[in-house]
Amino acid sequence: MIHLDGKRALVTGGARGIGAAITLALAENGAHVAFTFQRSVEQANAVVKSVEATGRRSVAIQADSADPGAIVRSVQEAVSGLGGLDILVNNAAIGQYGLIADLDVAKYQTLMDVNVRAPVLFAKAVIPHLSAGGRIISIGSDLGERVPFPGVTAYAMSKAALISFTRGLSRELGPRGITVNLVQPGSVDTDANPADGPTSAVQKSLTSLGRFAEPREIANAVVFLASPSASVITGATLTVDAGAIA
Repeated sequence: MIHLDGKRALVTGGARGIGAAITLALAENGAHVAFTFQRSVEQANAVVKSVEATGRRSVAIQADSADPGAIVRSVQEAVSGLGGLDILVNNAAIGQYGLIADLDVAKYQTLMDVNVRAPVLFAKAVIPHLSAGGRIISIGSDLGERVPFPGVTAYAMSKAALISFTRGLSRELGPRGITVNLVQPGSVDTDANPADGPTSAVQKSLTSLGRFAEPREIANAVVFLASPSASVITGATLTVDAGAIA
């Protein structure tokens, strides 16, 4: 076990899929965890119970990451509920698929608001609460570095932005002893992209291991970067994609 005893974390989009796995893994390793969710009330309640079963505190915050006001409120509620913050995990994201020629401008704007603007605004709101040893970890995608098929251009672009965000913010916060890193998953077995779905065979064929990752395997990378073991790692990208962009 990696010891995060006494640490206080905020995970955005923490009620489902990868986010839920991250929330629980942080708690199992000693952290108290607040998380945001948008609509999944029942799943959020289940995550709270799972975290509390580890003996850690949990705060579920209903918020839309496309709403700047909701972002500020979420951080305030997390700080109030946990007594401060040490770790931010920018996980909340949405997908938009299709060709650029067919782009819906309103949906594209929402994609950018959630996938790019929200991580920036969450970081802006959390930074005043972080001290030396603090962590900001964002969840990107291996599509941010390689786009192997058409139809994911806008989504890939939104995830590529997190690479520069991570590098630049690491320069800003390094003098304060705060690290900033990026985890890039590939295909992960979730409700949104099941390992037995209609495009799973193609996705598996792109990997070295020939399989999807499990949400917990992405969470393990986040826990490592949140831990003292990663104290000198910052501005880095950790790709966890079964070798898809090897």
